Amino acid sequence: MSGVWLAIDTATDIASVAAGRAPAPEAGAHVQGARRHAAEIIRLVDFTLGRLGLAPRDLEGIVVGDGPGSFTGLRIGWAAAKGLAQEAGLDLVAIPSLMAAAAGAAVKLGQAPVAAWFDALRGQVYAAVYVFHADRVETVLAPAVMTPDEFADLATLRPQVVAGDGAARYADAARRWSGAPPVAPDALAPAATMLLSLLGREGTARAIDDLTTAEPVYGRPAEAQARWEARHGRSLPDPTRPSR
Repeated sequence: MSGVWLAIDTATDIASVAAGRAPAPEAGAHVQGARRHAAEIIRLVDFTLGRLGLAPRDLEGIVVGDGPGSFTGLRIGWAAAKGLAQEAGLDLVAIPSLMAAAAGAAVKLGQAPVAAWFDALRGQVYAAVYVFHADRVETVLAPAVMTPDEFADLATLRPQVVAGDGAARYADAARRWSGAPPVAPDALAPAATMLLSLLGREGTARAIDDLTTAEPVYGRPAEAQARWEARHGRSLPDPTRPSR
């Protein structure tokens, strides 16, 4: 991959953007606070590309954080990524945001299992376990949502460390499972930076072929959708599907 790629991640409280020739970022920016994502994401993109003297049409493609994570946050990041890709005629690929967090913690660990936990509220975490190799990433346990203890019981491979805001919130559970202090978000490289570092490795990205229908991996429905389905006893209708 010789051209410059743009990376965007908004799955957590931190929205981040990076650009460069994978795997090395050459510019980037981030903001903290989920309420700022919608107002700041395009500004972060403009700032990052501006530092390299580039416009979206100069890019080879865009890589976006695939979640799971904040429903609203993911929609904001994906709307920006899909809009830019469509306008500039760019390739769009998605890499799990949990994988990016785990990759940040794995930099000094080599080929050791690393877990990532994002706070999913309700006493649960979005969680996954990965092993990072030079040319590929092995998904030991695919992203799922459950309590920290349930996840530790399910995983057959004990990680050397657990990273992410969920690991920080449930620090005692993370330490019991891994035997190491959790790695909080402020100790990790911004997720967009790690997305670029993973681009091109086997087992990381999925290509987005249809920009109009593609969606991130939310992990579970939004609160409003869950309440609607519980009240009506059926799935929320999909407005993109024709009615019969």
